[in-house]
Amino acid sequence: MEKMKTEIEVVKLPLTNKLGFYEIRMESIGGFGANLAGKILGEAGILLMGYNGSNFSSYGSEKKGSPVKSFVRFCKPDTEVRTNSPVTEPHMLAIFHEEMVKSIPVTQGVGVNTTVVMATSKTPDEARDFLKLQGGTMHCVDAMKIAVEEKTRVNTALLGAMCKASGFINPDAIKEMISRNLGKKYAFLIDANLKTFDRGFAEGVSKHFDDDGKYPHVHFKRKGQDLGYLNQTIGGTLISPATTVHKDLSSSRMGWIPVLNLSKCTSCGECDITCPDYSFVWGNGTDKKGKEVRLLKRINYHHCKGCLRCVDICKFDALESRKEYEVDPTIMEKGFMKK
Repeated sequence: MEKMKTEIEVVKLPLTNKLGFYEIRMESIGGFGANLAGKILGEAGILLMGYNGSNFSSYGSEKKGSPVKSFVRFCKPDTEVRTNSPVTEPHMLAIFHEEMVKSIPVTQGVGVNTTVVMATSKTPDEARDFLKLQGGTMHCVDAMKIAVEEKTRVNTALLGAMCKASGFINPDAIKEMISRNLGKKYAFLIDANLKTFDRGFAEGVSKHFDDDGKYPHVHFKRKGQDLGYLNQTIGGTLISPATTVHKDLSSSRMGWIPVLNLSKCTSCGECDITCPDYSFVWGNGTDKKGKEVRLLKRINYHHCKGCLRCVDICKFDALESRKEYEVDPTIMEKGFMKK
């Protein structure tokens, strides 16, 4: 790829807030590369496109599956950056996995001037109804499918979609920064990620929606603590029992899932032992001799994060890895298949 020209012509930002910033917020899950995507986008804008700005991320325990937010601000070269607070009213919102919408209020602060870029197979009309957006521009790209096919991550596909949807972010600058960031340790991944970026740029579909009153504006609301010095129990006792029964791990999957073939399963239990999230459902049944035994019934995909440990340990080929978007929805609903 040709190097960027040394003389930078700064493109005017399409929108700015009262402080002079064009603000981007990325909503993601640990393991999808949102932190790196924000770093690439921020460095490309500042070092290669001539803007002033900043980038930082917000995350908890640095583990796969935990919520991650990445923030990017761009402004004119002569504008001083004197804020490092989270982006509450973004001009662009990038959602790395549609399933996280069910448990995280990712659309807070989104208005009619916001461009929402989401990794989904839905159409813009379906995505707007799914997110219940007041209005704005909806840009959809099947980033997970692209990442699985190119053996990369969702982040570079979404970077391509964000470039196209923004109208001002230079794709050559992003590609140059992708090469720089991957070149030191992972040079063998550069070509695949550049191809992923190009597909994300080319395959995205946009549609603008006016505020037709169909859905209300969702204001940003900072969540406070439920317990504090006024109402905390003595000794900091946890008054509610710990449970993961309501924990939805589907947003942690990277495009692959295990599929259970009951016709090959012997209910040996090896998969259940290795599963870190108790995704396998058991029930009473009878074996070939008519003896009452415990039998493996299905996989509960609500708790499955697609680590595929069960596939690796199964000795009877009863579990196989498949691309999630190719699996029949009825199989995922039942939790098994029979051949």
